[in-house]
Parts: sequence; structure tokens; C-alpha cells
Amino acid sequence: MPPLAVIPWILPPTLNLGPFTIQAFGVITAIGILVGVQLAARAATRDGLEGRVVQDFAVVGVAAGVIGAHLVHLGFYHQEELREPLRILMFWEGLSSMGGLLGAIVAAAIWFRRRRLAFQPYSDAFAIGMAPGWGIARLGCFSVHDHPGIRSDFFLAVNFPGGARHDLGLYEALLLFAIAGLLYGLRHREALRGKLMAVLGLVYGTGRFLLDFLRARPGEVPYADGRQLGLTFAQWFSIALVTYAVARLVATSQPPTRKVT
Repeated sequence: MPPLAVIPWILPPTLNLGPFTIQAFGVITAIGILVGVQLAARAATRDGLEGRVVQDFAVVGVAAGVIGAHLVHLGFYHQEELREPLRILMFWEGLSSMGGLLGAIVAAAIWFRRRRLAFQPYSDAFAIGMAPGWGIARLGCFSVHDHPGIRSDFFLAVNFPGGARHDLGLYEALLLFAIAGLLYGLRHREALRGKLMAVLGLVYGTGRFLLDFLRARPGEVPYADGRQLGLTFAQWFSIALVTYAVARLVATSQPPTRKVT
């Protein structure tokens, strides 16, 4: 008998329009992107910057994010799919959120440099938009339950076919919404100005690193995420995020050195 305290297994219906299939995951993810971009653009405008810059980059950032997300999915999570080379071109099948973040970071480094714009003045605005937008997108993952965890009777677990398990899509969404609240609180108090992206990287990187220990391992569920040296790609990337965040916070908290003349 399934545990009564966990969340029931529900899959939203799909909508077929000719050759196209519309799923809740895609719709919710698109909403998350739109919300994130609009919030970031408004935050940039309030900071006296050009909100249009955020909107213009969003097109490139999303495209690069999808490419990065798909390549990381194939290269680090499901290398077995590379037996069919055409899978590389199927960008809509198999996406890694951390791969998407990596792709967007690379795109930002190139795009802002080519436009001769400094990214740092916009970093707070991007952080303000990223956290809630990413959280909404993670609800899309939760809607299709594509990140099963280990077995659990925890009240936020989901009654997957075969038994209740943690659902990492839900947990990450809750984490990101909590981080969004933290960032908005800091911004309202005008605390850590210019460092909100570092705060986002520190808190999310730490949380994601720990949450991935709850993910189901290969053999426990079909299509489980692969590991490298015992850790997921997201965990290795989280280490990099936290390292960057700590270095950024320390560097910006140091008083400027005075030259002795």
C-alpha cells in the first residue's frame, strides 16, 4: 500500500498539434524564461542601466543554454545515446540545467565582450531574474517527474511508480524560490550591492551539491543520471560555482590598497 503522506503521482496531459507535441515541461520552462528575463530587465532599468541589453542577450543566452544543456546531457549523463550520432542534433531531447547555465555563461562572456559592455554592472539584475525564473522552470521538471531521487516517505516525496521517492525537480524549485526571496530581501536593504550573483552562486551551488546526493543512481531507476568519480556533473559544476562565488565575495570585500608615494 503506498504511503499516504507523500505527493501523488500525476502527469499532465500532452497536446498534439499535427507533428508538434506540447508538454507541460516546455510550457512551464518557457514561462520561467520569460519571467526571468522581464524581472532582470526591470531590475537593470531600476539600476539606471539599459533593460534592452538584458532582453537582447536573452535570445543568445537561451540559444546557447539549450545547446550547452543538450551537449552536457549527452556527454556527462547519458553517453549511451551517442551511439546514435543524430541524437546530437535533437536539442529538444535531453537537457541538463547546469549545462544550460554553462552555455549561457560562455555566451555572456563572448556577447558582452563583443558589444564592449561590462557584465558586472548588470550582474545584480541577472541574479534577480535568474533565481525565480529558474525556479519556475524547475517546476516544469517536477511536472514530468524527470529527476527521480532515492526512495523516501518524506512528505514532499512523490509516489513514483514502484514506490515513493524524492523528486529533485520540486526540491530545486523550492530552493531557488527561497534564494529569490533572499536576493530580493538583500536588494531591498541595499545590502551586498554588486555581489548578488555571487550570493546566488554560493547558495545555489551549495544546495545543488547536497541535493544531488538524493538522486537515484543507475540501476535504481531507468534512465538515471550518470556519475564521474562518484559525483554528477552538476556537483562538479557546483564546486566551481561555489569557488567562484567565494572568490568574488572575498575580492570585493577587500579594501583597495593604497600606493605609497
